[in-house]
Amino acid sequence: MVRTMTIEDYDGVYALWRTIKGFGIRSIDDSREGVDRFLKRNPTTSVVAEEDGRIVGSILCGHDGRRGCLYHVCVHEGFRRRGIGKAMVVRAMEALKAEKISKVSLIAFTKNDIGNAFWNTIGWTKRQDLNYYDFVLNTENITAFNQQ
Repeated sequence: MVRTMTIEDYDGVYALWRTIKGFGIRSIDDSREGVDRFLKRNPTTSVVAEEDGRIVGSILCGHDGRRGCLYHVCVHEGFRRRGIGKAMVVRAMEALKAEKISKVSLIAFTKNDIGNAFWNTIGWTKRQDLNYYDFVLNTENITAFNQQ
């Protein structure tokens, strides 16, 4: 079952994130407080997939009033290739469309072969016409990558 994510899902979502090899978890943005702040700003667009009371997939999804963005799209390894990822993306996109958002973007690490194959398979376009830039405002927000 795919449904809207709430802060009550945080522990299950965080546990899922910890199982994904190569997944980057930020110390501030991905803390309970950081996710709560994100969900309060975007209360209808993030989703979880649940099976037998266990969270097996999640997407943090939000927008700035103009463009939507998907973050931390993941499905537990044991539940992949069953349509869960696509169902979550569709649900998040429907929520964005209901809020009058016309375009959605995401970032996938170049070394994330599974993720990149997924996005290509469900019809997303890899952009070749731009560069992506970051500027760090808070150096305390450290990313730790799962080594599992």
